Amino acid sequence: PWLQLPPPLLLLLLLPLLPVVAAAEEEPPLAKNWHDFWLFRFLINILGYATIIVPGYILIKYFKKINYLETGRGICFPVIKACVFGNESKSSLLDEVSTAPRNESETASSTRQALKLFFCAAGLQGSYLTWGVLQERVMTRSYGATDTEEGEKFSDSQFLVFMNRILALTVAGLWCVLFKQPRHGAPMFKYSFASLSNILSSWCQYEALKFISFPTQVLAKASKVIPVMLMGKIVSRKSYEYWEYFTAVLISIGVSMFLLSSTTAKHPSTVTTFSGVIILGGYIMFDSFTSNWQDNLFKYKMSSVQMMFGVNLFSCLFTVGSLLEQGAFFESIAFMMRHSEFAFHAILLSICSACGQLFIFYTIGQFGAAVFTIIMTLRQAIAILLSCFLYGHAITIVGGFGVAVVFIALFLRVYARSRMKRSKKPAANQSQVQKCIGTVVHVWSVAVTTVNAASSSNALSLILFKVQNNFGTTTNRFPYKKK
Repeated sequence: PWLQLPPPLLLLLLLPLLPVVAAAEEEPPLAKNWHDFWLFRFLINILGYATIIVPGYILIKYFKKINYLETGRGICFPVIKACVFGNESKSSLLDEVSTAPRNESETASSTRQALKLFFCAAGLQGSYLTWGVLQERVMTRSYGATDTEEGEKFSDSQFLVFMNRILALTVAGLWCVLFKQPRHGAPMFKYSFASLSNILSSWCQYEALKFISFPTQVLAKASKVIPVMLMGKIVSRKSYEYWEYFTAVLISIGVSMFLLSSTTAKHPSTVTTFSGVIILGGYIMFDSFTSNWQDNLFKYKMSSVQMMFGVNLFSCLFTVGSLLEQGAFFESIAFMMRHSEFAFHAILLSICSACGQLFIFYTIGQFGAAVFTIIMTLRQAIAILLSCFLYGHAITIVGGFGVAVVFIALFLRVYARSRMKRSKKPAANQSQVQKCIGTVVHVWSVAVTTVNAASSSNALSLILFKVQNNFGTTTNRFPYKKK
């Protein structure tokens, strides 16, 4: 399947992998203790999650095998039914909830819409820019440093994931209680798949900052379209538009320029290591699975906040179980007690993450995915500049030009996609108009023929009978009877 791609295109799409070879030479020495190595911690976390997943899987198979829906009774029946079987009935409330804000925005004044858009943009930018700055501060800087002491760094990425999820769970739970939600129909255990991949992607996101710079991480997130297109072409034999290939090539060139300029700069803060590249690859893989699985779950007609609650519920269960088994939970709490600044940063980091998720749902509901994508693309560009200003990342002229190329390509993708959607709508509307005109002409011809052929007392019944058959209805409200 690789041969189906044009060689120049394949070379350009794989161009960002070239800096990995150069980065391998700059790989820092292994951790002083083997249990501090990232791969070991990753496997230990997986084992911790398995102690919850495996018993849960056995219980689910058991309840389904004994047909618990028919045989089960008692206090635990509602809980087991919700967790294992769910409610099969689909509610239409989701459509009403999701379309109500959009209808309100359509009738609102332009000034009110502009203020609402400014509110959404400010909320998204403020939440995620603050989140990005704090993320880099927590993972790359020491706490308690003085003139005589170096201080100590916080190294447990899983605890930060737990902090983010527990606050997001609280916010989503309060939202579901205060605002009307559709009836929940999905089996709760199905959230565990998206939850597991979500916490693994978040862990990779935090852990990668130990090996690569924050600007490199942001560019890696922005270039996720490249592996998605490659996998779609190879696995699914999917075809893409010419502008998708063009923008993918631009992103590849821009990322390569930035990474190659970073490896030649020999600046400690911009060294891209091989471990960092692997962890970033894990982040992209887990994050892609999360979004695809969540799309599959939306067939149960749930709201976005219900999805947020379900995923974060299992995320808290997995992370707190793994932290307790490793003894890392109380160590992290002790670190918070020793360093009040870290405690403030961790709590503020979690607040920004939870508020950012709510702003995502609100912005998409009010203005659609295209506007949201533009706002978040701008946020990524500002985040790189802010990180370089606050933490002194050295970016060469070539690297800066590469960053500009990446974001120009991203904006081109948004513009081209919106143009395609607008061009499809008139064609669809035109076909609907032609269909309606054809139906009216057909009905009119039937009416004229009938009036000329029948008496006036029987013509109306025949016309209605013909119209009824023309529209495919099965009612027999106006039957035509021959005399």
